[in-house]
Amino acid sequence: MNGELRPTRHSTLLPLTRQSVSGIVAHTRTIDMKRLRLTDLNCDGNGHILKNVIPGKYLSQGGLSFKRPGQRTHDVGCPCPSCDGHGRHVHADDCEVFILFQGKARMEIDGTTHDMVAGDVIVCEPGEEHHLVADENDPCVNLWLHGSDRRHEDQNPA
Repeated sequence: MNGELRPTRHSTLLPLTRQSVSGIVAHTRTIDMKRLRLTDLNCDGNGHILKNVIPGKYLSQGGLSFKRPGQRTHDVGCPCPSCDGHGRHVHADDCEVFILFQGKARMEIDGTTHDMVAGDVIVCEPGEEHHLVADENDPCVNLWLHGSDRRHEDQNPA
């Protein structure tokens, strides 16, 4: 059964080798985040590699990030549109996927911390406050992605 996928309460597929966090209560609401391994992303060569994990026909935003030791994403003063400037980072209407390629990190979701290692994939659901915190001794390299039914603006025909 090692590595076998099973549906959870949210119809999300999670490997039996990882513990499902679905159903844990944090701040009086259920955590809906998804946790997978990179090897769980089944791709048939059509569409994008996360099509069975997040909604959206296309990967519409994203980037590769090299974190400093102990760096916490979207902290106080962050000017991005999903931050309130006081350290709260939430996407109202889309998922964000984090894939660790190197190192270690902790994902903070609604006040609950989840350890991550290279190969881990975490999907933060709409409405979940989230921050990635790089390990002090083995800082991470990660990819972050959003899906949408619209392509990234750079991919639209001229």
